[in-house]
Amino acid sequence: MKTPIGTLIAIGGNEQKKFKKTDESFHTQFGEGFILQDIINNSEVSKPRIEVITSASEIPEIVGKKYKESFLRLGVENVGILDIRDRDEADLSSTLDRINSSDIILFSGGDQSKISRIIKDTLTHQLLRKRYQNEKFTIAGTSAGAVVMSDEMISGGRNGTILRKNDLNMGKGLGLMSEVIFDSHFIKRHRFGRLAEAVARHPGKLGVGLGEDTGVIIREGNILEIIGSGMVVIFDGSNLTYNQYDKLKKRIPVSLANLTVHILATQDRYNIREKVARIHYDTRHHNPPIKKSG
Repeated sequence: MKTPIGTLIAIGGNEQKKFKKTDESFHTQFGEGFILQDIINNSEVSKPRIEVITSASEIPEIVGKKYKESFLRLGVENVGILDIRDRDEADLSSTLDRINSSDIILFSGGDQSKISRIIKDTLTHQLLRKRYQNEKFTIAGTSAGAVVMSDEMISGGRNGTILRKNDLNMGKGLGLMSEVIFDSHFIKRHRFGRLAEAVARHPGKLGVGLGEDTGVIIREGNILEIIGSGMVVIFDGSNLTYNQYDKLKKRIPVSLANLTVHILATQDRYNIREKVARIHYDTRHHNPPIKKSG
């Protein structure tokens, strides 16, 4: 499969939009308040044009206004709000022209199934995939906008720590990242169980649980780097030694043995295809490793 030239940025939701004047080195190292800046910095254009797609939201005017204000405070004036409400709008030449003239697309939060229903398999979807594959183009998404990047997409389900078959609802997303199943608000909304069930259903795919004000930048369709102030939890089911999910009846508790779990923080990296975590080490904020005598 061709390596994409573009970049994906998936954010767990509730990204910081108020930028406090505190110790800059703390923010730089631990990610607080910098996700929107990371989106801007990822573009190689000095003054990028950003289109915020608010299709997932029930309050697109309010959401769009908040993003425009936030990006303006960060020095970006060329921000448009593209509120696509149906599939006909997703096929309009005016919609395609706005996407073609942008450097960054940001999908807002809301309901990921709405994004899929309105945009999947339209001319807008085709153009987004084409530009992501062939250009230095950034597609970002927060909350629902991150979840919809998956091919096998979590569309809903019970929150909590109990893992029972069919507590999870799944659908089809935009397929920008086919190897990964994203979930958002992962820590605060206790979504361990539903992401684990998604991996039980699809053990060949990585489950990526995104904390709030936390995200991942994915370059070359493979190199995943953590950004933001919280944590990212990765479930790797490729080495499962016990997974009877397909044989269980509905509502029966699910057991998984040898599920590999990684807990990653800002600046850590993960190689998706190789399934290898690379932990960031900074001597300014960590004690040096203990050397074993021998």
